[in-house]
This record gives sequence, C-alpha cells and structure tokens, in this order.
Amino acid sequence: MTDSAVEAAGEPAAPPDPAVGLVAGTFAVPDLDAFLADLDEIAAKTGAVVQAFDADRVVSPAHLRAATRLAARSIARGEAVARDPGVEILLYAAGRRQIDRALDLGVSEGERAAIVLAADFGDVPGVDRPPADVDEAVERIRGLAAEGTSEFGGSRNPALDEDRVREFYGVTDRELAATTGDLTDVVRERVALLDVEK
Repeated sequence: MTDSAVEAAGEPAAPPDPAVGLVAGTFAVPDLDAFLADLDEIAAKTGAVVQAFDADRVVSPAHLRAATRLAARSIARGEAVARDPGVEILLYAAGRRQIDRALDLGVSEGERAAIVLAADFGDVPGVDRPPADVDEAVERIRGLAAEGTSEFGGSRNPALDEDRVREFYGVTDRELAATTGDLTDVVRERVALLDVEK
C-alpha cells in the first residue's frame, strides 16, 4: 500500500526513515551517569537522538537501522511505549517492550566496545525536535571514544558475541536449525516482530 493509499484509508503515512550515523569504538565509561550526560549534551547541541549499545549484542548495522525506522513509525502512530525516542529505539533493538529488560542492551561501566547511534527524528510526527545534524553528532561521539572509532558498517558485526546474543534474545539451537538464515536474521526478525506483539 502506498503512503497516499494509507492516508486515504485514514491512517497516517509512514514517516521517512530517519538519517542514522553509527559509531563503533572502545569507550571508557568509569561513571555511567556521566557518560550518558555526555551523550545527552551531544543530543542537545546537534538535535540528534543519541543512544549507546553494547557492541557484543548488536548483530549488524541493519539491526539498529531497522530498530530506528520502527521506533520512528511507532512514535508517528502514537503507539510508542517510551517517551524518549532513544529509549524507543533501544526497545526495538532489544526486541522487548519492557524498558528495564531492554536497558541490558545498553552500555555499562568499564572500558568496552560500544556502538553509538545518532539519528535525525526532526521529520517524525509526534517528536518535537528540529532537524538534526547527524554528521556533527557522529564527530562529537568519536571524541568520547577511548580508542579509535570507525563507522559501523557491513552486513555483520565482527565484535558480536554469539553466545551473549543467543542468551539475550533467547535463540535456541532448534530455532537456528529451523531457519534458512543465521543468527543475524533471527535477531532482525525479533526486532520486526515487536510490532506484532503490541
């Protein structure tokens, strides 16, 4: 169904996919509250939605891009669970509707590999934000890293820990054997199925 057909049927058109920048790197997080405050400052200065993830549990860039797209759609439809777009992205990325359980996908204290997302939700209905400067947000995020960073790209995250991913998402040997895809595909399916579980 096209956007105009959806609008004619009385449903709002899907918002455009938010622009997304992804930074992978090693971040020193001696104090989680201070690190999150730094991310909030980047968000305030650039207008971007900024969210950090534990790199071991993110399967691919497509995983986070899909979570961002679905969070934007959920917010535009007035169906979001979280008030904050970054938390809504986290919920979709985790494949869970419970915020406290989804937070396990976020970063924790210590020096660790993380992936930090910056997204422009300026065109998403229901979000009171101006257009964001995602490129500036990405540069500021790189400045927080303890070691070199890179753009998070490719089809699969080389830093993922399959055992931790399987445990977090509850992926069984039987489920993997029943699919033609791999662990990355199963996790992306969990993200997509969150809308069905509402």
